[in-house]
Amino acid sequence: MTEIYVDADACPVKEEVVRVAERHEVGIYIVSNSGMRPTGHPLVRQVVVPEGPDAADDWIAERAGQGDIVVTGDIPLASRALERGAAVLGHDGRPFTTDSIGMALAMRDLMKELRETGQSKGGGPAFSREDRSRFLRALEDAIQKEKRRAGS
Repeated sequence: MTEIYVDADACPVKEEVVRVAERHEVGIYIVSNSGMRPTGHPLVRQVVVPEGPDAADDWIAERAGQGDIVVTGDIPLASRALERGAAVLGHDGRPFTTDSIGMALAMRDLMKELRETGQSKGGGPAFSREDRSRFLRALEDAIQKEKRRAGS
């Protein structure tokens, strides 16, 4: 059965995940380092992991697998989830794939180096309505694909 794992600390689409998952009765894990406001929704399990680098990423990467969907903006987590067979969506609805993850990791490393040397001041474009809309479509598509794959 498909489950959705949300890397929640900086996730702008938590409410959208709940809305789409509810239509399909798909369970959700909202994983964070800090307590989030409880939703009270029966499909949502909130997981608070200990403080520390990558604690939420490790929790998700150890559990998500074939047939699951991971929502994250963290490229190394996306890579780990893909290795385990999960589908992975960025917050803007763009999927991470086995074909694209290598380039995404390389760009992440390049941008980190440019920021460290002062050649780039960082910060990408602001999260937009189009990003939110793209995310909703992509999550719907990912759930439908997993349902077809599972034969349900």
